[in-house]
Amino acid sequence: MKSFFKWVVPGIAVLCTTLSAFSQDIVAPAAQPKVFTQEGVTSTADESVAAFAPDEKTVYIADGQTIVVSKKIKGKWTKPVTAPFSGQWKDWDPTMSPNGKRLIFVSTRPLEGMPQDKAQKSAHLWYVDRLSGDSWSPPKHFDAPVNEDGFNDFGPSVSASGTICFCSRNREGNKGMRGYCVKWLGDHYDKPQILALNGDSEIYDPFISPDERYIIFVSNNELYISYRNGHDWTQGRKLPANVNNGKGNFDPYVSPDGKTLYYSQDKAPGILMVPVNIPKT
Repeated sequence: MKSFFKWVVPGIAVLCTTLSAFSQDIVAPAAQPKVFTQEGVTSTADESVAAFAPDEKTVYIADGQTIVVSKKIKGKWTKPVTAPFSGQWKDWDPTMSPNGKRLIFVSTRPLEGMPQDKAQKSAHLWYVDRLSGDSWSPPKHFDAPVNEDGFNDFGPSVSASGTICFCSRNREGNKGMRGYCVKWLGDHYDKPQILALNGDSEIYDPFISPDERYIIFVSNNELYISYRNGHDWTQGRKLPANVNNGKGNFDPYVSPDGKTLYYSQDKAPGILMVPVNIPKT
């Protein structure tokens, strides 16, 4: 009996510590979100997503349905210019791999073998690989099982191991907008698995951390965080009222250093940013 308690008590302590970490607000209630701005930009109204390089000196932004790039020079962000792989077709929702070698985005550009003067009907996930410096490969389409004919995919994010999270509506018999997670198996992607992070509520724009420790997502127009719990995820915890203020949030993204949450909001002037403190446990 004594040895039993020696095992159980430490286990309870670890469990309590973990639950306590999960119950913490990652955004301080007094923190005030600010608009992410760049030099020479008179209006950021069409900006909605930020994807930073690992050194946080380059950022790719969705400006309407074009992806643009800005550089941080002497502490200020330069006026964005169109990314070399964007500008001809509708492109949005950029996300950067944690090592900075791949950028994934959403596009309606034509598939190989299709007429190259006409956009496809579906919005799919595409990617470019970094060649050197600011030079990227030609855009490449994710084949099945990531993209499936007849379904739109949005809001991608990618972990250090190559796992991709995204959202899609009415896919594979799952009614409404649902979050999905698809693992990289070394030479191909596994079948996407649905992310049930907030009961039966719809899931939008799931951002997965580089170490796959947490996911920040949108449900009912509000931001939530869910933590990994073994092979599953905890029930989503709503972020505080200074972030979820009733205006409708979308496109969450955490900076490479883990210290800033970027997100967008209905009728807000562009991309908002607020400090975060996400538990290590």
